[in-house]
Amino acid sequence: MGPTSLILGALLAGGAAPISGFAQSGSPAANAKTPLAQSTGPMAAAVTDGSQAPFSIVATVADFAWLEGTWRGEWGPRVAELVWMAPQAGVMTGAFSLMETDKVLVIELFTIAQTPTGVELNIRHFTPELMAWEKGDPTRLTLSSFDNKRYEFFNAVDGKPKRSILIRIDADTYASRSEIVPDTGDQQVIEITYHRVPPPNQPAEKNTMHRKKS
Repeated sequence: MGPTSLILGALLAGGAAPISGFAQSGSPAANAKTPLAQSTGPMAAAVTDGSQAPFSIVATVADFAWLEGTWRGEWGPRVAELVWMAPQAGVMTGAFSLMETDKVLVIELFTIAQTPTGVELNIRHFTPELMAWEKGDPTRLTLSSFDNKRYEFFNAVDGKPKRSILIRIDADTYASRSEIVPDTGDQQVIEITYHRVPPPNQPAEKNTMHRKKS
């Protein structure tokens, strides 16, 4: 979520192949047997049973508040832009678009939501006309570990992706890594670095600064 030809080919063919900050590749679910992620921080839930999906014990949606705002990243010739709203009532809502030249390739809506078993990442994909790609449930991953710098989500249903990882580099930069386990072939990995887009200055602020200088 090479990865470029695999995912873009599926995307252009109309398959469910998300390429967002939580990049993935889509096709019918497979019974992947990749071991579950182990805990990476003192506040994370350790996972030892490979037959069950990992879940977060302590993390809350508030731990992702740093994502609020607008972000931009590049993936080859394509430009990814996404916007996250502030956490509200246990949910963060985001929107994503992937563009190449003058064409929008895919639009995604996603949530990070608090559930009784932990924090979940839910993703659904659309054409520019908002025709949904998924015919059934959205892609759903569960937060399996975190340490305030690295946040790892695990997909217990299929391998597309098996894991999506956010690595916070600094206040205005983070890296997204997705590990894709296809039905056949080798594991694929996609990494995109996102940079925060500063909010535009409001006219009122500019006028105030001008009056102070004068």
